[in-house]
Amino acid sequence: MNNNFFQKKSKLPHPYGCGIDRYALSAGKRHSSTGSRPWHFGCGGKIIIGIDEVGRGALAGPVLAVAVMVLGSQSKARKLLKNIKDSKKLSPKKREGFYKIIEKTSIIKWGVGKISEKIIDKINILEATKLAMEQAVKNLKKKLLLIFCDHKKTIAKISLLLDGNFKINLPVSQKSIIKGDEKVFLITLASVIAKVLRDRIMLKQDKKYPKYGFAKHKGYGTKLHLKKLKKYGHCKIHRKTFKQVY
Repeated sequence: MNNNFFQKKSKLPHPYGCGIDRYALSAGKRHSSTGSRPWHFGCGGKIIIGIDEVGRGALAGPVLAVAVMVLGSQSKARKLLKNIKDSKKLSPKKREGFYKIIEKTSIIKWGVGKISEKIIDKINILEATKLAMEQAVKNLKKKLLLIFCDHKKTIAKISLLLDGNFKINLPVSQKSIIKGDEKVFLITLASVIAKVLRDRIMLKQDKKYPKYGFAKHKGYGTKLHLKKLKKYGHCKIHRKTFKQVY
């Protein structure tokens, strides 16, 4: 598998005061100047990234994806986020609570990808979902380039864990997991972050288009939403190629 996707050089210094390989090196090797073990991600010298999306089944608004990784061992993050579960099984209040903890946890890094309803109508929702996931991984990559600098050429193997039954167009190892948001911690994190961020977007849209009730249904095809569509017709952020919109 070609891992050149993550091999772009960075000249930025390491923020913690020592030059180390940007990505996961073998945990057994010690840094030549400090004698300390280099940082590694996930386990076994791999970068493990969990990915999930929100909004794929909505009739309005964007589809949004998040790619998440944990620096080092996941045990600390798991302790801080005990009882976290798939975003669909959490109340809005609990999702926001977990999101605040995630924001304050420096070892959790994520990237976001967002595809508008206009692009969804042009390329279809499946391709838009894949594109959002690709953007999320690339935006996570940008964050990592700001954190780590190269010391050697050794690059860890990269693995993407995707919620669903498809893969995306990136030259890295990938595993699709049906109901991954219920089974994999990193994907669960991605689902909660994505849900909170997209809900906030739809709350803003509710102020622009108050008669549709976006604050309540977030663009999904509920009875209320369908009733509003029948009464008022579609608005700018509705997905015009979706059957229920017309």
